[in-house]
Amino acid sequence: MRVVNIHEAKTQLSRLGEQAAGGESFLIAKAGKPMVKVTALDAPATPKRLGFLTGEIDVPEDFDRMGDDVIASMFGHDRQRRANAL
Repeated sequence: MRVVNIHEAKTQLSRLGEQAAGGESFLIAKAGKPMVKVTALDAPATPKRLGFLTGEIDVPEDFDRMGDDVIASMFGHDRQRRANAL
């Protein structure tokens, strides 16, 4: 494994980071003594996409009106009075 002194690591961090992300791990040393191992993370290559639960759950047709009566009563409105006004 490649050993890089701390001064070189500071001046070449961008390049060294790209190499580590590509699978080339390395050690950072100070006065010849290894201090840190730099290696790529085990992160997924592609992020999860929206819609991953398609077909797994059912959303009611009236989901955007659920609880209307409770909300209206909290504000002092009666749904029947409102319907009659229309």
